[in-house]
Amino acid sequence: MNLLAQYNNPNFDQLRLQQDTLADRAVEVLVSQPNLASEINSWLVIPGKLPDYFPEELRLYFEFYLHKEKEFSGEEHRLAQEFFEQRGDMYLAMLGFYSLPYCYAFADGAQVLVRSQRILDKIGERLGETTRFVLDVFKPGAFTHQDEAFLTCAKVRLIHAYSRYFIRKYALDWSPEYGEPINQEDLLGTNLAFSHLVLRGMTKLGMSPSAKEHHAVLRYWKWIGELMGIEPSLWPSTAKEAFELDRLIRKRHLKPSDAGKKLTRALLEFYQKNIPDAFLTSQLESLLSFFLGKEASKAVGISGNIQVPGDFLGLFLKSSGLKTFGAVKNHESLRKNLERQQIQQFGRVLQLQLPVLNRS
Repeated sequence: MNLLAQYNNPNFDQLRLQQDTLADRAVEVLVSQPNLASEINSWLVIPGKLPDYFPEELRLYFEFYLHKEKEFSGEEHRLAQEFFEQRGDMYLAMLGFYSLPYCYAFADGAQVLVRSQRILDKIGERLGETTRFVLDVFKPGAFTHQDEAFLTCAKVRLIHAYSRYFIRKYALDWSPEYGEPINQEDLLGTNLAFSHLVLRGMTKLGMSPSAKEHHAVLRYWKWIGELMGIEPSLWPSTAKEAFELDRLIRKRHLKPSDAGKKLTRALLEFYQKNIPDAFLTSQLESLLSFFLGKEASKAVGISGNIQVPGDFLGLFLKSSGLKTFGAVKNHESLRKNLERQQIQQFGRVLQLQLPVLNRS
């Protein structure tokens, strides 16, 4: 069937009821046996031989990743990794200034995020972990063997499952109108924000990726999406399909919400305190509004008006990025600079960690 024909309300209504059974079953075990979460947090990679005492739900979960290693094609995905190697600084900038606030404009999905006080109270750490995730999956040579990229995806997927668990168990104000928390439609939309939307942001700045690069990035995020528990059959392979998928989700869910406005305000306050460029921080709302457009800006409660061409703004962001990252582009330099900043800000390099619950 034509993929575009599947982008319709009945199909996506069903996606709002679907979650991630494999990860959800694994988290039920981890909640009841938090010592196992501590053990997983100590891993550097997923071990080739899983511990014999792991319950079946955990074994099945991590065996999925051990089997996936055999399916990865380094040749097929090299172009996406090279794209990040060359434009990683702008890729991360688009995530921060476009993708994240864009996600906040989708009211139902924002309901999950705002219920995590850690996002509001420790947004710097949350952003640092997101950056770590992106750097791990785009490391040159990632996924060509059972490396940290597999473990990173496995942890993020489990963190999503923890969120679902806590909402189901403790969020008494959760409305069925929101759909199931972190459902397949929301996961598709987030994956799109980390791929297609980043490329659209670059295009707004006059840095348009080629059709070949756009296709390579989409194909790469299809692979990452599978590792994150996303059903791959509806994932776009072309810019046209990605545009239509985004348009459908936007039409279905983009609307103002207190949750989205709180998240955006927390993001802006963090940027105000931590971006070293005074002129940039004075124009933050206008900058975000430039990328989001009028409708999404209104949904998250911001306004602004930048009266400069996008290519000029792109040059300005690159110049500002020199103050933040230094004169870097490649993955290794980006990672070193970001880790140095995290040590200065938090006293440590941020690592993705599963929650370890006190059962006493």
